[in-house]
Amino acid sequence: MSLTQHGRVLWQITRLRAFNSYLIQEDDGLTVIDTNLGNSAGKIIAAAQQIGQPIKRVALTHAHGDHVASLDDLCKQLPADAGIEIAFGERTAVFLTGDKSLKPDEPQDKVRGGFELCRTEPTRLLNEGDMVGSLRVVAAPGHTPDHIAFYDERDGTLIAGDAFQTQAGLAVAGVMKWLFPFPAMATWHLPTAVDTAKKLLALNPQRLAVGHGRVLENPAQAMRQAIETAEKKARG
Repeated sequence: MSLTQHGRVLWQITRLRAFNSYLIQEDDGLTVIDTNLGNSAGKIIAAAQQIGQPIKRVALTHAHGDHVASLDDLCKQLPADAGIEIAFGERTAVFLTGDKSLKPDEPQDKVRGGFELCRTEPTRLLNEGDMVGSLRVVAAPGHTPDHIAFYDERDGTLIAGDAFQTQAGLAVAGVMKWLFPFPAMATWHLPTAVDTAKKLLALNPQRLAVGHGRVLENPAQAMRQAIETAEKKARG
């Protein structure tokens, strides 16, 4: 595991060089975004101890196993009387039960990727526009139907989950990078992912933090180029 600080309040936890979780500093403690692969709970807690702040919130971008596999274990290890907020979207809550059914108004493409079954109940269900500490929730479907992103209102950091990847090069979800193909292989609906990528670019992020790969500073131009590539692929 590596722990890297970006800016003043963002900490990146990386396992196996390509699987990221994030810790975001707030006045009252830390927000965990995604719990990474299995057996990551102790590493997340150790990272928080290294930073020197308690974990106050745990939030998820989506229900794929490499983002939620340590949710149950982490929540069991955190103090039960600390009032820790567990927050994710309603669709994610459903997916974590094993129900991957689509809504009638959604593209009826196959939902791909490995989803995790988790028993942890949210203390709060998130909707677009909600705040998790200083992070604004942004609906970001495409990679999965339940996907959300988080935008830090303080410094313009966008925590995009798998809406983009930077491992093996910046790409919109669904665009294959052969040196790291897994996000593309696990993407549900490319046209929706392209729409989401445009929406995220419109936030004018100053920093892009993703589920797989390095954090990018001043990412707008690179995001535009990735979107252009994705649009061409979506058009066939």
